Amino acid sequence: MRIVILYSVCLLLSCDMSDGPGHDPAEEIMETEMEFAAAAKSKGIAEAFYLFADDSAVIKRANDTLIKGKANIKRYYEKTAAKNAEVTWMPDFVDVSADGTLGYTYGKYLWKVPGDSGHVKEFRGVFHTVWKRQADGKWKYVWD
Repeated sequence: MRIVILYSVCLLLSCDMSDGPGHDPAEEIMETEMEFAAAAKSKGIAEAFYLFADDSAVIKRANDTLIKGKANIKRYYEKTAAKNAEVTWMPDFVDVSADGTLGYTYGKYLWKVPGDSGHVKEFRGVFHTVWKRQADGKWKYVWD
């Protein structure tokens, strides 16, 4: 009987008693970043930036231009050279507020933009994204 009780206790202690997969906010944000990057590749940049944006998201682009709101962000990417571009990125760092409602990432990105002559231009840099937990528990970016 002692062996059964000991085995049961060990089994209980080895179980993850958290609220399921993705319970660590930093892991959730990293997973969201990977989903965001995959969507940019499979659905296009405009759609990905739309799908992962908070309604009031803001992006800063060339010449310190601010594009505000997810619909405007989508329109921006549909009208610029980015509509034919490819973008890849990988976060190097993730951090989350103590209350688990805000987080940020930064890392390297690579844009490949086809030129008029068929030559592909590459633009490399560092991104910084701020993420906000939504009421449904998902993460959306508020700044990029």
